[in-house]
Amino acid sequence: MQVAEAVVKILEKEGIEAAFGIPGAAINPVYKYLKNSRIKHYIARHEEGAIHAADGYYRASGKMALAICTSGPGATNFVTGLYTAKIDSMPLIAITGQASSNLFGKEPFQCVDIASIAKSVAKATWCVTNSKDLPKIMREAFYIARSGRPGPVLIDLPLDIQKDEIEFKTEDYKGLPIEKPTPDLKKISEAMDLIEKSKNSIMILGGGVILSGATEEFRNLAEYLSVPVIMTYMGKGGLPEEHLLNAGHAGIQVGQPIGNEMMLGSDLVIGVGCRFSDRHTGNLGVYTQGRKFIHIDIEPSQIGRVIKPDLGIVSDAKLALTALLEEAKKRNYHPEPTERVKNLPKRRRELARKTDYSNFPIKPQRVYEEINKAFPDNTMFTTGCGLTQIWSGQLQEINLPRRYLPSGGAGTLGYELPAAIGAKVASPNDPAVVVVGDAGLLFMIEELGMAGQHNIPIIIIVVNNGFLSLIRQNQKYAYDYEHAVSLWYNEDLENAIVYPDNVKIAEGFGAKAERVMKADDLPAAFKRALAAGVPYLIDVVVERETDCSMGGSIDKVREFV
Repeated sequence: MQVAEAVVKILEKEGIEAAFGIPGAAINPVYKYLKNSRIKHYIARHEEGAIHAADGYYRASGKMALAICTSGPGATNFVTGLYTAKIDSMPLIAITGQASSNLFGKEPFQCVDIASIAKSVAKATWCVTNSKDLPKIMREAFYIARSGRPGPVLIDLPLDIQKDEIEFKTEDYKGLPIEKPTPDLKKISEAMDLIEKSKNSIMILGGGVILSGATEEFRNLAEYLSVPVIMTYMGKGGLPEEHLLNAGHAGIQVGQPIGNEMMLGSDLVIGVGCRFSDRHTGNLGVYTQGRKFIHIDIEPSQIGRVIKPDLGIVSDAKLALTALLEEAKKRNYHPEPTERVKNLPKRRRELARKTDYSNFPIKPQRVYEEINKAFPDNTMFTTGCGLTQIWSGQLQEINLPRRYLPSGGAGTLGYELPAAIGAKVASPNDPAVVVVGDAGLLFMIEELGMAGQHNIPIIIIVVNNGFLSLIRQNQKYAYDYEHAVSLWYNEDLENAIVYPDNVKIAEGFGAKAERVMKADDLPAAFKRALAAGVPYLIDVVVERETDCSMGGSIDKVREFV
């Protein structure tokens, strides 16, 4: 059969059910066989949007999707999406078309070495130059994407290779089994020694716990040991908001006062599936002083990369957490909660940031209070970067894993909308809500076309202050100036018009849309959006220069109201 047909047959065998992409001349042979495949294709409006949609699909469901596009500028438009997925450990298969291999080195039309370009932003890349290698490369690609610390992979297919005939029997194809690394039981025992000696342990629930499907094992261990839990930004939703051991987030941006207080009062930190990223730790001297660290991660190179732990354990999170609980039970180490732990729910309420503003224009914090009230626990939220994203991390209440789907490590403006489309395709019975600023919205607003054409009823909440607001705040406090950060023009708040007019833009894509100027009107707007059954945009005009709490170290976060 043709290589192009074999590609589609292998995708089906590996469990791919959804593809997001844009056809083009250099990838049309594959599209010929996608046409009659059981893989459902959603046409994006920009290649970056296709990658983000495949990324969001995995975040919501734990199932891989395909992103596919043509050569040249189509392929290079994949780069930002690949980076976004890689830093957050999200696997997907990216396939790009390519000029015929006999033209390599001759600068033919739309020919670029995407396999080399994408090497630093993908887990692995290939350009197939021998048609017989195709099955082996695809088998390896799926294995690499799923194994260890997962991530995106890219396969570049020259046009002549796609048309080649090869000997291939679909029934003979088998994917490679994924083996999860098991913990060294000697180190598990050493970890329990450290835990028994500590007075104020704290556990960190990182995004790797959610990727491993280990939130239940994490909760069981924390409850058995009576240890407070901090969630990283990527771990948000790993523990219910009102759980007695929930210590919120630590960090210098999306952190919360309760999380930073509990972190500063700890003597032992048990980090599971986390990277100790800079937005979480802030000043490392402050973050590490006076406490020991146990770091559990599936990726060996993560251990010691940022913080040199007292004990590092390379393991799948679920297997390590299970082993730790078994070791604790074997030792009959089942301590009663300390006064610090018993007081945690009360302290959490005392330190909660204010959201119940009744100002006009609307205070941004009030928007998140109303979001928390309006949407059910199964709602999937996406967000990208900026103050809107930081407030979201600080203030949104998420009670279930795989329901909070942010661009964490990359902070990609434009990720939000297409990622929500992918999430909604993966989990069609759950609401999908984009939480985005007015700047971030316009980075990939064209993907409303994908939502409209395929009848994907996402909800877009625009927190619209007319600024590149995170950059405005950084300029103001770090450099004592403001320049080139205002986005509004011809604003007329009395007549409820600001430009760009996001309502008209959304309506131009076939979405329903409305503008909200008063906080009391938010609940009804959210209710209309949930009931609409079509893409729905709510442009919430908020106070322009509200600042967001953040700082350089977890003991010096500057609070704003």
